[in-house]
Amino acid sequence: MRILFLILFLLASSAGAYCQEPDLQRNLVRTPEVGIVEHLGDTIPLDLTFKNENNETVSLRQLINKPTILSFVYFDCPNLCSPLMAGIAEVISKIDMNIGEDFRVITISFNTSDTPEKAAEKKANFVTKISREHQADWIYLTGEQENIAKITEAAGYKYKPQGLDFAHPSAILIVSPKGVITRYLYGLTYLPFDLKMAIIEAQKGIPRPSINKVMEFCFAYNPASKTYTLQVTRIFGSLIIFAAVVTFAVLMIRSGRKRRRSEA
Repeated sequence: MRILFLILFLLASSAGAYCQEPDLQRNLVRTPEVGIVEHLGDTIPLDLTFKNENNETVSLRQLINKPTILSFVYFDCPNLCSPLMAGIAEVISKIDMNIGEDFRVITISFNTSDTPEKAAEKKANFVTKISREHQADWIYLTGEQENIAKITEAAGYKYKPQGLDFAHPSAILIVSPKGVITRYLYGLTYLPFDLKMAIIEAQKGIPRPSINKVMEFCFAYNPASKTYTLQVTRIFGSLIIFAAVVTFAVLMIRSGRKRRRSEA
């Protein structure tokens, strides 16, 4: 019985730790400083101009004429941006659709310090899995703060400077040939089937809600202290609950075996 009471105590403690987070989460939903606010069905401003990796001025209207995977990064990111771009490269190498024919990829830097030269260097690291004739269909863009702010706001992509780096989420958007946001895919890796369906939906201009909204963050934002820290409460609480459930299951199995032996 002592062990059972201990398990219940741990569960209650974990629940208490969780209960401290809903208000925090609700605040983030209301006015998130870092994260994604989905704008499904909205049209991004296609007349915004940026510099591509060849230092050419291009508008989004020129580039988006087919379903397009849109991602936001900054090139000196020490955490998520490289894995995100690697995840895009991996999934488009596996999908049974052709980049340049069925869809296009656009990666926009939200750091005004990034240059077309940096964009070209970063692009070279991630297009190796794409055939040379289609590498031009993964376009890297840099721009001025005004246009960066407009496109990230339209996309619902919330990021925040943190020292020399940025706190930001990991997600990609799929937009239709007319620039309508039709799907968000979250995380750092993506299933070929999910991306294929998202591209097909974008071709039809059909917005679909995201089922899996698990995001990675460079930093976890704490609105109370206005700082970015590793969010360990949820991780620790999950581990405690898991251990408690396993322990309880083991005790129940052993108790059942002893009862059967005594009855025999």
